[in-house]
Amino acid sequence: MCEVHVTMVADSSRHARVDTECHSRHAVNMTWTAQDISDQTDRTFLVTGANSGLGYVTALELARHHGHVIMVVRNEAKGREALASIGAAVPGASLQLLVADMADLDSVKRLAAGLRDHTIDVLVNNAGIMMPPRSLSPQGHESQFATNHLGHFALTGLLLDQITDRIVTVSSDLHRSGSIHWDDLTGAKKYSPAGFYSQSKFANVLFGLELDRRLRAAGSAVRSIITHPGYAATNLQTTGPTGMMKVLGRITNRVFAQPVQKGAWSQLYAAVSPEALSGQYIGPKGRSGFPTVQDPVAAATSPESAKRLWELSEDLTSVHYHLPVTA
Repeated sequence: MCEVHVTMVADSSRHARVDTECHSRHAVNMTWTAQDISDQTDRTFLVTGANSGLGYVTALELARHHGHVIMVVRNEAKGREALASIGAAVPGASLQLLVADMADLDSVKRLAAGLRDHTIDVLVNNAGIMMPPRSLSPQGHESQFATNHLGHFALTGLLLDQITDRIVTVSSDLHRSGSIHWDDLTGAKKYSPAGFYSQSKFANVLFGLELDRRLRAAGSAVRSIITHPGYAATNLQTTGPTGMMKVLGRITNRVFAQPVQKGAWSQLYAAVSPEALSGQYIGPKGRSGFPTVQDPVAAATSPESAKRLWELSEDLTSVHYHLPVTA
């Protein structure tokens, strides 16, 4: 873990309890963009995967609106470049750079330990990898499941007592074709880069919704919100896949994808808007557009599957949440 620059803000008691009615479906402002972000002075945001793509845009816009942003990156050199770029775009930006590999649970635990004295208003679980050849994390987990789900499950649990407002977990509409391979989590029997990516995004939705249930059962004011970016032109489509899938990613980024700046709208909305409610799945309707409240695939709303994944994730990460188990 590498700390480059710190400008922490004062803590204050400013978050009221979220009423239970906030968990019902509400219409989202159909024209919301990053320009609608209000002043975020005295608020601290932790964004994983903040050096590129959706994470970079999220960090940039939060800094532009005076939030203090803790940028978590895997590659220190790329992180320094991103920090310098945001600093040039937003003179006086309040930024902090930390290095951690979300696929490595030991690295995640070191990151959390280094943040023990920090108050975090909003955690944005953004970092991810997409459709690489099969590989395993240092702990022996399939790399996409490790990076996209297990690392964020562990980080959220370790920081939960320090989070005052909300947890945003970035999924994908590709979760709709996903399921959990309970008997082959590592892909040892049969591995499909796309199938295991969808599994990890399916896990994001299961986790985010179950976290909402448990937070509500605990009477917590913290919100758990899940988002998807639509189809945004990021480096995920071109750095993870290989061969023809990589070529296809480059083509579709140019032809079909919306700009990454628009892709980040949903997670920015979830991170800052008072209208973003716990338990919602927020993203454009289709490949592009403004943030709207969507219905995730029905299978991802199963409390039974969510509890099973939760217990499995606690076992695999050795991170246990002190939240009530829901009925």
